[in-house]
Amino acid sequence: MRRIPSVAVLLGLAAFAAATSTTAQVTDWIPDSRTGGKLLLTGGVSTIEGSGGGGLATWAVTSGYGERDGIGGNVHATYVNLPDYELRSWGAAASFWDRVEVSVTRQEFDTGATGAALGLGAGFTFTQDIVGVKVKLIGDAVYDQDTWMPQVAVGVQHKSNDQGAIISAVRGRDDEGTEYYVAATKLFLAESLLLSGAVRFTNANQTGLLGFGGDLNDDLEPQFEGSVGYLLNRNLVVGAEYRTKPDNLGFAGEDDWFDVYAAWAPNRHVSVTAAYVDLGSIATFEDQRGLYLSLQVGF
Repeated sequence: MRRIPSVAVLLGLAAFAAATSTTAQVTDWIPDSRTGGKLLLTGGVSTIEGSGGGGLATWAVTSGYGERDGIGGNVHATYVNLPDYELRSWGAAASFWDRVEVSVTRQEFDTGATGAALGLGAGFTFTQDIVGVKVKLIGDAVYDQDTWMPQVAVGVQHKSNDQGAIISAVRGRDDEGTEYYVAATKLFLAESLLLSGAVRFTNANQTGLLGFGGDLNDDLEPQFEGSVGYLLNRNLVVGAEYRTKPDNLGFAGEDDWFDVYAAWAPNRHVSVTAAYVDLGSIATFEDQRGLYLSLQVGF
């Protein structure tokens, strides 16, 4: 499945980015509001679907470091190595005035040698394009420290898969779908603790990689995405995420997702995330646990 080169590329990019950023200043932990800069890591990293958040769960924050008088953005590449599959994604996000986030992402779900066992052919790959918009409604996750009110945002993501014939064959209802979510995020600075939760209304199978809806269900159903993070210092956060999923296809059960992660940002322009992920059963293949690596470059 040629997974080692993909890991090597990500690690090489991360090392290069870190090496070339040694002149960047990280002493601006509390920014001057006139610069439009946020605190390190408070824009989150890029999820596998491109929005700002953790690796698996969407947060209410907007991507990048632009504050209410500025623009922020990033590009990202993510690689997930599983026993029987490989997931790659890359994309970009831009945020305007710390209010609106727009993101585009492409995902490739490579079945590798498993594709032959599934009757698809070795190396068969599902490709999915995702366009998302997130809008902040109320609150500020970081600066509203005198209140329990979190930052709250709503969002929409439209997903389009290129394998409509295969999706129909496994009794999926559609090869594209639209999801809606509401998210709330709060950073407790004194405790160095971040909490975030989201409810996503979706009928996606494996987040859309196997289409939308199925013989068991075709309705949009609420699913939960949760994150907890602890800031070890201004550059490094560790934590865990949990994401529930619908179960629409009769041929294969679908499990909830879980990860334990560490995200490191040497400066405002680069962040690297590594995680252990447990994605459960995917298309009848159990125990899909492995390594998650993501590199984000932005401003």
